[in-house]
Amino acid sequence: MNLLLLESGDIVKPVDATPGRAVISGRRLTHVQDVHKAEVGDTLRVGELNGEMGTATIVRLEKDELELEYTLGTPPPAPLEIMVLLALPRPKMLKRTFQTLAAMGVKRIVLMNTYRVEKSYWQTPWLKPEAIREQLILGLEQARDTVMPEVILEKRFKPFVEDRLTEMTVGMRKLVAHPVSDVECPRQLSEPAVLAIGPEGGFIPYEVERLVEFGFECVHLGQRILRVETAVPVLLSRLSS
Repeated sequence: MNLLLLESGDIVKPVDATPGRAVISGRRLTHVQDVHKAEVGDTLRVGELNGEMGTATIVRLEKDELELEYTLGTPPPAPLEIMVLLALPRPKMLKRTFQTLAAMGVKRIVLMNTYRVEKSYWQTPWLKPEAIREQLILGLEQARDTVMPEVILEKRFKPFVEDRLTEMTVGMRKLVAHPVSDVECPRQLSEPAVLAIGPEGGFIPYEVERLVEFGFECVHLGQRILRVETAVPVLLSRLSS
């Protein structure tokens, strides 16, 4: 945890009173105690969820509670101007993928159904709002970011592509990662983009054809076929400036 995120329920005195005051407990307290080995008087990096970042001083540290005085003033890092359309991964991969997307600065994530996504994946408890939020928070803490990504679930491929995708991607360059493409994935885009990434085994031809029909370009990363959890950071790193 490289940033201690403060939520509204933690704040005892808002920062506009300068300094602000907050009390934390639970997982974050355990991390501060066991990993940071912090004591009263120590300084920590903090940020308000969806707000600014700053520093905090520990003024009280007990077994079940930690109290901080903090000041803010540093904006969070700029978001990655790439929206990700991701075929729903296997549940055990989903947690890591959420963390990676949040850590890399993606602020809009669409999880969509495709032919090769097993129906049982949509029943995983890791798609419950509180479970998604937990993984996104871990990614933000890792990257020292405060802005929570938006996650959209689209369980029907055809209606999503035909009825909603065009409006969602106005003014964006549209890319679909497809290993049989003849076009190499571009580097360091200077424009907003939407990136579609298929499931293990890739999109089926019909899905690729529909995406191309709606303005997507097929691009590849080379001869090697990567797992989704590897392809996500590789593609985002390549596309981002």
